[in-house]
Amino acid sequence: MRPLPSLVTAGFTAALLSAFPFPSPPNLFFFAAAASFSVVCLFRPPLSTFAPVSRRHRGPYHAVTMRRADSPPPSLSFSSPESLNDWIRPRLPSDALASWGASPGTKSLHNLWLEIFHGEASLLLLPHSQDETRGGEDGSSTLLRVVNVAAVRIRNSRGAVLVESHQLLSDGTIRHRYRPLSEKMMPGEPVEAAVARAVREELGKDAVKIVPGSYNMRVEERTSASYPGLPARYVLHSVDAEVEGLPEEGEFSTEENGEGSEAMEKAIFVRRHFWKWVTDDDGSIERAWG
Repeated sequence: MRPLPSLVTAGFTAALLSAFPFPSPPNLFFFAAAASFSVVCLFRPPLSTFAPVSRRHRGPYHAVTMRRADSPPPSLSFSSPESLNDWIRPRLPSDALASWGASPGTKSLHNLWLEIFHGEASLLLLPHSQDETRGGEDGSSTLLRVVNVAAVRIRNSRGAVLVESHQLLSDGTIRHRYRPLSEKMMPGEPVEAAVARAVREELGKDAVKIVPGSYNMRVEERTSASYPGLPARYVLHSVDAEVEGLPEEGEFSTEENGEGSEAMEKAIFVRRHFWKWVTDDDGSIERAWG
């Protein structure tokens, strides 16, 4: 509907036109002004009864990313094994680093650097307030190796659990294990993918089925067996699984298929895995993780 002021103005203009069909020069200015005012009123939008909204309230809302409280500091990184050696040596017990790769069953400094470089492990420097294994605070920090591990409990038709009794390393030494199949997880890797990779690389099998509802996560802290003197935190992602094509009885061994980078970098790596079926009636397998 046309606004009332516009209708009034239009009528007034029509009256002027009828009264002065041929305006004389003295009335020409008055006639032009009235016609212009009428045109403006006819085409302008009606006035709103609402106050205008300020533009500063029309902008989009921006999401704010919040960090969790007490989140650990970012992982340390090193450009080379030599830089890691220079940094970590004064932060370990005096005789610890010399035993890495020299004592049977241990890994070398080069192995630790590869773990950090590929994201399989994180090396953190925690204040004592964030280190549950230390007591008071004296302003110093604690070195900690953090690893996410996929642990797979595989059972046969009798209900026995498959455990890795020991490993043959590339330097000819034996590392005793007595624990279920396990694999260090890559950054952002789903548990299902890590389980499938562990079965493929260490058992040489592709057909694996995770038992629904068997997932469990727990955290353990202890000194690393691979790197004596270096405290470690293991975040264990445990599942029960069924794997087709494995021997149902006795002991057997498999060749490692997933440590090509360690071999190329001349680090210590696993050559062969040795397995056996055991009963877990007394919970000894669970205690082996602790």
